[in-house]
Amino acid sequence: MWQWIAEQKYTVGIIMGVIFGLLARLSMLQTDYRQYPTYPHGKIIHIALGVIAAGLGSVAVPSLLDKNYTAITFLTVAAQQFRDVRNMERQTLSKIDSMELVPRGATYIEGIAMVFEGRNYMVIFTAFVAALFSIVFAWYWGIVAGIAAILFTNRFKSGKSISHIADVQKGEVRVDGPNLFVDDIYIMNLGLEDTRQKIAEHGIGLVVVPKNQNSRVTIANLGQRQALLHDISTILGVYRDDGEPALVPLAKLDINDGRLAVFLLPQIKDAEKARQILLNSPVLESAVRLPSEADVTAEG
Repeated sequence: MWQWIAEQKYTVGIIMGVIFGLLARLSMLQTDYRQYPTYPHGKIIHIALGVIAAGLGSVAVPSLLDKNYTAITFLTVAAQQFRDVRNMERQTLSKIDSMELVPRGATYIEGIAMVFEGRNYMVIFTAFVAALFSIVFAWYWGIVAGIAAILFTNRFKSGKSISHIADVQKGEVRVDGPNLFVDDIYIMNLGLEDTRQKIAEHGIGLVVVPKNQNSRVTIANLGQRQALLHDISTILGVYRDDGEPALVPLAKLDINDGRLAVFLLPQIKDAEKARQILLNSPVLESAVRLPSEADVTAEG
C-alpha cells in the first residue's frame, strides 16, 4: 500500500485535494434562520459545485508540476461557471423576495450571491494547498496543510456584525396624536385608531447608535436598513398580513446625529431579544462606506 502511495503521488494528491476541498465547502455550508440554502435540494446543488471546485483546484497542481501551463486555462472556465452560480442565486432570491412580508432587499440578495461565488474560490484554494503538499512532500503533510487551509478559509466565512460598528439601545414607542415616534425620532403618520391600538400593544422600538463616522454612513444605507428589518422579522415574526402597510417594520434615520430608529411589531414581543438579534445582524459588504479614508485636505 505504501509503495502504491509513493508511486501514485499525483493520484493521491488529487484525492486529498478533493476530500479537503469538499470538507471546506461543507464547513462553510449551513442552513440557518434564513432557511437558505434550502434543504435538501439547495444543499445538494452547492455540495455538487463544491466537488467540482475541489477537483479543479486539485488537478491544477499536477498540471503546474508537469509544466502543462495551457491546462491551467480551464480555471477561467471555472470562474465563468461560478459567476453563473452568483447570477443563479441572485435571480432565485429576487423572485422569492417578492413573496416575503418583509423583503430582504437587493443589497442583501447581492451579498448572499457574492458569498456563494466567493466560497467556491475558497474551496479551490483549499484543494490546491492540500494537493500541493501531498504531491511535493508526503500525504500526511497534505492532511496538515488541508486542515490549516480549512481553518484559514473559515476565518472568512462571515464578516462583521452590527455590534462591531454600532451600539443598540431599547427605545420608547410613543404615539403623539397621529404621529409615531421611537424616542425622539419620527417614524410615520398613523391615520387609523385601530392601527394605533395595535402599535401600542405590540410595538417595539430600538435605536442604533453608530460608533464613528464610517458606521454612521453604513447604517444609513437603505439596503443595510432593510437587511436589519428582514433579519429581526424572520426570527421574531411580524404582526401583519399582506395589504397592511401601516404595520410594516420601518427604520428611520435621525439626520442630525446619525442614529437609526427601528420600529417593528413582532409576534414575540421581547425587546431584549430583538436588541441581541440586531447586534448580531450582518454588516453587508455592499453597504460599507469609509468616508474617513478619503484624501481630503482642508485649506485656509
